[in-house]
Amino acid sequence: MTRDTKDGKAQAIPERHFVFLTMPQYSMIALSSAVEALRMANRVTGFAVYRWTVASTDGEPVPASNGLSMEPTVPISDVGHPDVLFVCGGLDIERHVNADILSLLRRFAQHRVPLGSLCTGGYVLAKAGLLDGYKAVIHWENMSALQEKFPRAAFSSQLFAIDRDRFTCSGGIAPLDLMLNIIKHHLGRDIAPMISDQFILDRIRSDQDRQHVPLQARVGLFHENLIEAAALMEANIEEPLSLDEIASLVGVSRRQIERLFKRYVGEVPTKYYLDMRLRRARYLLLQTAMSIMDVAVACGFQSPPHFSKCYRNLFGHTPSAERHLSQRQALNQSSAESLQT
Repeated sequence: MTRDTKDGKAQAIPERHFVFLTMPQYSMIALSSAVEALRMANRVTGFAVYRWTVASTDGEPVPASNGLSMEPTVPISDVGHPDVLFVCGGLDIERHVNADILSLLRRFAQHRVPLGSLCTGGYVLAKAGLLDGYKAVIHWENMSALQEKFPRAAFSSQLFAIDRDRFTCSGGIAPLDLMLNIIKHHLGRDIAPMISDQFILDRIRSDQDRQHVPLQARVGLFHENLIEAAALMEANIEEPLSLDEIASLVGVSRRQIERLFKRYVGEVPTKYYLDMRLRRARYLLLQTAMSIMDVAVACGFQSPPHFSKCYRNLFGHTPSAERHLSQRQALNQSSAESLQT
């Protein structure tokens, strides 16, 4: 496969090899999301641009957290010098890390193999000292503990992070977004949207998107005032309450509500409330036929320009551009399905 350079000349695109080192009880959805992006890239381009290898320390298939395993699985000693080696984590990752795994990853790093992680695989890289000085991402359930345990790594709440030769990612389907961004940088801007259309994605998320961490998971079960304040916000989307009203209903001062959010959520309550309303607006834009004005009103915005500005600040698109992109992707998907029938 070739692509045009800035001077109009054709440039051959070399095949890239990705290796996925599976840890016991790894997340199957995280691994399959990453692999499927590579498979679909080969399909839509018509070229074998990517190849992938599932590996384990001894070459035996490793059971994922759902009890299934992937074949073929090869010994990690047989993978050579891949373009990126991903560590695939999942449940109880700390129990499955030993000195041999850490030495193995350090050897790959010494040979300048770029390293990545899916789900809790970031714990293994951090334990090996291979995230020191890097921005890194891990599933939100593990983030607080790792920030304390590995202070030299800059853990972020992003969906994924690409920092020089480190590619770290949270769990679930976020590896699909990571791989689509890698593909976009490798093959150009046209291929990733084609893959997105095949997978019926409403948009390709970037490294500016954040993991949505449930408030109760952030603060635990013991901050009842904070959880009650958030519940009041969620119950009053169309006609937002003032912060003073929320504080009065909870039975504490406005200042105390502000301190609780700042300490345990990391942002002021007004920003938390605004983002909650905007996420609701995005759902209505993409899942209903409501007009943009009706969506704005339903989510507590009386001024369309203010709604559009806030929406773009959070999601990177205006509401009208978001809906247009969604409709275009749906049309492309419908056309592709018609051609296949």
